[in-house]
Amino acid sequence: MADQQFEFQAVIWIYTGKAAWHFVTLPKEAADEIRFFNPSAKGFMPIAVVATIGATTWKTSVFPDKKSNSYNLAVKADVRNKENLQDGSSIKVEIKVLSGN
Repeated sequence: MADQQFEFQAVIWIYTGKAAWHFVTLPKEAADEIRFFNPSAKGFMPIAVVATIGATTWKTSVFPDKKSNSYNLAVKADVRNKENLQDGSSIKVEIKVLSGN
């Protein structure tokens, strides 16, 4: 299988539960492809990725989201601070799915 790489525009949003996490939601097409090539990932099982926003690259995971029928990428405070991002920021996101998921 070729590397799964995706590049897309997304808007940062805040999950307002007990902890206010910032996320972006992957486009449906990317989520469908990730699900297709990672059939063993079931339930809330995360998929390991390398994410890039601006000049910041880090290893993380995307998590399935039933509500959007997609995956969510958490954008941690360190990344938001380095890239000067906040809730509602429109950003270019690149992710590469790590093999072995």
